[in-house]
Amino acid sequence: MLAPADFFDLEDPFIAQFFEGCEYVWELLPNLTAHIARLTQGRQTILGEVMEGAYISDRPIYIGEGARIEPGAYVRGPAYIGAGAVVRHGAFVRENAILLAGSILGHASEIKNSVLLPGAYAPHFNYVGDSILGHHVNLGAGTKLSNLGMMSEKDALSGKRPSIQIPIHGKLYDTGLPKLGAIMGDNAQTGCNAVLNPGCLIGKNSLVYANLSLRKGYHPSNSIIKLRQKTKRIPRR
Repeated sequence: MLAPADFFDLEDPFIAQFFEGCEYVWELLPNLTAHIARLTQGRQTILGEVMEGAYISDRPIYIGEGARIEPGAYVRGPAYIGAGAVVRHGAFVRENAILLAGSILGHASEIKNSVLLPGAYAPHFNYVGDSILGHHVNLGAGTKLSNLGMMSEKDALSGKRPSIQIPIHGKLYDTGLPKLGAIMGDNAQTGCNAVLNPGCLIGKNSLVYANLSLRKGYHPSNSIIKLRQKTKRIPRR
């Protein structure tokens, strides 16, 4: 239910290697620093197109063949941007971001400590923090994948935040992560302005309707998660 293979097609060895040794799907996230170091080999490699007006920091960054970084985009990194991926105008690629082949980070969208598997789109006004988007996931415009609870205060002595715990079928799963956004299985989608609160696990082929604020938890594959809303029309005087 919570293993990587329950959310993603792992037939491609290149994809499967990210999840080696992961019992639970979220266990990839604390390993992103190591994966990016491996993929970039600690240096900068630019094989794709960096258009005039885009900013690329001097951190380890890999930009694959056919990838495009558009004017106004800011790639801070460290980051791996695969073949054919697009970072559109005004997008912000922060630390520990992996955008695999054909994925898109669009206008005014931000990614941090997250993975877009091949063909995943975060194309318009999206925030993707501490999250994993499966193959061909699409985020509707304005979708936010929130990664930090409002009551998650740092301990006065240790300076650490509490880890996110997810209740599923009467059992509480401690992720060990102070920050966790959403895990979205292959072909899942959100409607415009949806908010996925920290610790949302969305199965394959599932739909989250527009304007819905979804609480943490597990939503199985092939689900439709609806927002019921009543409206009233009256004559204008």
